[in-house]
Amino acid sequence: MQDDKDLIVLLINSKTQNEGFKKLVQLYQKPLYYHIRNIVLNHDDSDDVLQNTFIKVFTNISKFKGESKLYSWIYRIATNESLTFLQQKAKKSGISNEAVQERELIKLESDVYFEGSEIELQLQKAIATLPEKQQLVFKMKYFEEIKYEEMSEILNTSVGALKASYHIAVKKIEEILKSN
Repeated sequence: MQDDKDLIVLLINSKTQNEGFKKLVQLYQKPLYYHIRNIVLNHDDSDDVLQNTFIKVFTNISKFKGESKLYSWIYRIATNESLTFLQQKAKKSGISNEAVQERELIKLESDVYFEGSEIELQLQKAIATLPEKQQLVFKMKYFEEIKYEEMSEILNTSVGALKASYHIAVKKIEEILKSN
């Protein structure tokens, strides 16, 4: 927690904000990239959303109230930026969010940055059939191993609701994978 406070002080102070921003990027670039990539699926889009996330964190750090961990606040921004990006992409294309996701799954098969096997690709396709909230909860729990308490802060939802969403998502994914 003290590290969070120190980082916030660096980011807010105009004399040290460059140093603070470097530390922010150093700490969060890799985990945030994978979090965003799990949501938007595409490498280039993930980089764009990551950049937008860092800009938003940097420009709004003075509004951080400390009611949650800095990590949770940053992840909430990254999650919201990812979902907004997908909505805007769907709107620009004149198609649904689900159709955008289907298109990204097709691209994932030829993506040089996707290191998954055939079974992982099948898993991604099964996840894509879930409602948006269940997808988020499943990906955050399964791939990122985020604890329910932290997820609760990030998604602003109760731990019980998250556990239920995860359980339902797992059952649906199991059914889909068994039928393939």
